[in-house]
Amino acid sequence: MKKNKNIMDKAGILTFILLLIFQSCSSSNDSSDGGLDNPAPSNLTVQVEVVGKTAANPDGDGSGKVNLKINAANAISYKVLIDNQLKEITSGDLTYTFTTAGTKTYSIIVSAYNASGQFISSTSSVNIYVARKLLWSDEFDVDGAPNTSKWGYNTGTGDGWGNNELEYYTSRPENVIISNGTLKIKAIKEEYMGSHYTSTRMLTKGKFSFKYGRAEVRAKLPVGGGTWPAFWMLGDNIDTAGWPLCGEVDILESVGNNPNVNHSSLHSPGRSGNTPDTATITVANSTTEFHVYAADWSAESIKFYVDDKLFYTYANSGSTPFNQNFFLILNLAMGGNFGGTVDPNFTNATFEVDYVRVYN
Repeated sequence: MKKNKNIMDKAGILTFILLLIFQSCSSSNDSSDGGLDNPAPSNLTVQVEVVGKTAANPDGDGSGKVNLKINAANAISYKVLIDNQLKEITSGDLTYTFTTAGTKTYSIIVSAYNASGQFISSTSSVNIYVARKLLWSDEFDVDGAPNTSKWGYNTGTGDGWGNNELEYYTSRPENVIISNGTLKIKAIKEEYMGSHYTSTRMLTKGKFSFKYGRAEVRAKLPVGGGTWPAFWMLGDNIDTAGWPLCGEVDILESVGNNPNVNHSSLHSPGRSGNTPDTATITVANSTTEFHVYAADWSAESIKFYVDDKLFYTYANSGSTPFNQNFFLILNLAMGGNFGGTVDPNFTNATFEVDYVRVYN
């Protein structure tokens, strides 16, 4: 929450990678017969069965599973490059399960080898549908303190948490409690440990993190100038790499001094502080109604939604920090560089959360 904040021709790229791998196994791929006792592989066939494929479901049943049957004359082994995974087999039968949710086209490169390392290759592709599966969630349906197996806390002032914030974070029930099916993070104007406000910052660090998928929160936002609720993610390596090298993904950020506007942003080296990687969307009645704030994250992109309306797409790549495990954070800050001036009449405000869910 720092604010000082289908396939391109993948076949060509994957073929190049595969050839680099295969060069260590064979110095040539000529068409010679390899000698009478060791003829070169020939007549390579690859059959791809999409599990659950029907006329109504041409891309499968959502399991993401495919069965490959590979055969070539004079071959004793095969290598299969599928979903950027290299598989080595001898039987010619391979079952693979794709895990990235959605419908995508994948390249499959198969090579058949004889005993002397000669090979022939074949490239094909498959369309596959992977249904979204729930990986982790907290429905906040048990009254009392949040589940300690899922959430920990940052406490104290944290020297303003890098943003000149005014609150002292606690894990007291006065600041964080589950009741009537929702989590309530409450910011209070009070004198506490030298600070003028208290609130809560809870996180899944050390308890749950994930790489790629969909993270979403259903929430109703607090009212009041100076309030700054957020749902966001940080890279698991923050303790060793530091910020912003670890990367930060802000899914929900809103400020009471500019109500009904959601900010979604990414912070990375050279693009931190007032990052250019950001966008906003107007969310009507955000303080009186629940809305779903979400990010769909893959190796190619991070897409941000409110109530399933896409409003920002970030082009991800291997050069960003956004290709490692990230953990989740929920908090309600007061003031600071982004929260701004606190209304002098402010007494308290509540950030109410119905659920947090993470899908594949």
